[in-house]
Amino acid sequence: MIYTLTISPAIDYVVYLDQLIPGATNRSCCEEYYFGGKGINVSVVLKNLGVDSVALGFVAGFTGKALEEGVSAMGVRTGFIHLEDGITRINVKVKSGQRAGAAGLGTERDTGTGAARQETEINGQGAVPQEKHLRMLDDKLNELQEGDMLIISGSIPKSLPEDTYDRFLKTAARRGAVPVVDTGSRLLLSTLKYRPFLIKPNRDELRCLFGEDIQPVDGARKLQELGARNVIISLGQDGAVMVSEDGSEYRCGVPPGTVRNTVGSGDSMVAGFIAGYNRTHDYQYALDLGGAAGAATAYSPGLAGREEIEACLAQAII
Repeated sequence: MIYTLTISPAIDYVVYLDQLIPGATNRSCCEEYYFGGKGINVSVVLKNLGVDSVALGFVAGFTGKALEEGVSAMGVRTGFIHLEDGITRINVKVKSGQRAGAAGLGTERDTGTGAARQETEINGQGAVPQEKHLRMLDDKLNELQEGDMLIISGSIPKSLPEDTYDRFLKTAARRGAVPVVDTGSRLLLSTLKYRPFLIKPNRDELRCLFGEDIQPVDGARKLQELGARNVIISLGQDGAVMVSEDGSEYRCGVPPGTVRNTVGSGDSMVAGFIAGYNRTHDYQYALDLGGAAGAATAYSPGLAGREEIEACLAQAII
């Protein structure tokens, strides 16, 4: 079984405006909301590709209840820890500058024109898990079986200890589970001693770690020297490059399309890769499916479904 871990899930409330005027009353032309968090995004896209998983994390209050019910309604099994105080965070994303269409699907950035919509985000803090809640999650991870996969995504809230991921990865390792880690550069380095099956830093994160002049393949190999098994470096419009644990290099391109949404694109790539690898054990196919999933989400208002992903896979540019 695959388990995804999102420490701080969220409800994303997206508001479209013709124009954002600070200090004035602004009225939206349409709104959308999504249940998410990086690990939850992975679980949803896995489900869309026919792969079951269990979403773990912490929820609280009426927003936590809504998120749990919403994720379950998408067909994803959940094993959330419920906090007694506070609410699951709400992230407000204001998109202004071009009028959204009837369905709320304005163009964010067209790969041909470069037209842009201004985006303003206010991310909530949400409820904070206490030590007893961390222990409860650790107890759940103690139920992992040999060969299960634990996908840890996102950052650690500042209110939690810096070694929070370490404790969960130690438990997963003790149970014989396979770790996958998708998190920021410095935090990522601290997880490499657990030899994650897959990591997916982007080009900027790679430069943050190894300097502006680092080349993607060289950076991937450095991360392997530190413990990572398979490394994907996402390159935005240039696709992605991967170095597998046997030292082979793979690349995928990006199918043409109009970028409408960048939230969840990287998570979709992780989900697509895992789904593809589980299906075929072929690295190139897995990377192509991961790239297609990431692009399909970027071209969709929310997380991409199977049809959108398969359409992008058919157009994949190598």
